[in-house]
Amino acid sequence: MASVDYKRELSDLVDIVVSENGSDIHLSVGSHPIVRVAGSLIPLMKKPILTNDDMQGFAKVLMSESKYKSFVTTREADFSYPHADGIRFRGNGFYESSSMSIALRLIPNEIRSMEELKLPPILESFVQRPQGFFLCVGPVGQGKSTTLASMVEYINQNRAEHIVTIEDPVEYLYTPKKSLIVQREIGVDTASFQVALNSVFRQDVDVILVGEMRNNETIATAVTAAETGHLVLSTLHTNNAAQTIDRIIDSFPAGQQDQIRVQLAGSLAGIFSQRLIPCISGGLVPAYELLINNSAVSNLIRERRTHEIQTLIETGLEQGMIDMNRSLAELVKRGEITVENAFAYSLNPKGLERIM
Repeated sequence: MASVDYKRELSDLVDIVVSENGSDIHLSVGSHPIVRVAGSLIPLMKKPILTNDDMQGFAKVLMSESKYKSFVTTREADFSYPHADGIRFRGNGFYESSSMSIALRLIPNEIRSMEELKLPPILESFVQRPQGFFLCVGPVGQGKSTTLASMVEYINQNRAEHIVTIEDPVEYLYTPKKSLIVQREIGVDTASFQVALNSVFRQDVDVILVGEMRNNETIATAVTAAETGHLVLSTLHTNNAAQTIDRIIDSFPAGQQDQIRVQLAGSLAGIFSQRLIPCISGGLVPAYELLINNSAVSNLIRERRTHEIQTLIETGLEQGMIDMNRSLAELVKRGEITVENAFAYSLNPKGLERIM
């Protein structure tokens, strides 16, 4: 029986995802390869059902030898995979039912502008700030990394800054333009987010991109960096601004919560929450919420009244704030999304009903 060329098989799958404007590839034992296109999962029925041997073959192509050995031992792996023509993937290997599975997310080689991504122009005001803590939040797969990459690229094109990204793994690759850009990968260039963040204070850095806030030590150091003259951009897997602030504060022991509350009230620049929604004409379009930290928001954070933040967003249009329901209603009005999808993605359907 002829051996399978897994590099070639992988190349075929990549070609399919790229030609169909897909976003993900899923490989698991007992299933055909599956791709995600415009939010929908599509099994590739012409491809054979994958076996244990197939999964090991793909894993060895996708991972370095040391990463593969670690994957087999620990049953988990985060990695990046550079394909031809500058195409890259962020990968996660895991085991289920004692068998290997792999999920691959396509990282486009071109960093699209905020305008091309249909993001609100007001986001430019945050990357023009010399310091502050800006968070892009939302569930997995909603375009957070892409939004932050477009913000970093805006700085790169317009200002001479020293930018350091700390990622696990490195996703978008930047070509230095006006800025000096250093990209550090966890497990390759540095031991952890915490170690890398502590180091930036000695690296004459202006802008820091932290791939993900994973623990309270990382959050505390990032907030301190924002307080001490750095612009810090990062992500959290939370649904909206109020929940994000609560999650940050609740991640600390009770005795430290008042301190982080005060620090956050002073250093927070804004919180941008986004969802990618199927567009009627095809593809995905973002709906979003934006909290801008002003004196009223700072007071609510300090006074433990985060449950009132949503009302400030809904009434803060003149200050540039954006309410998710208004964003959804506007997309329906412009004929970009269906009414059904607007309600499906709304966190407050009753509120949406009132303004539709």
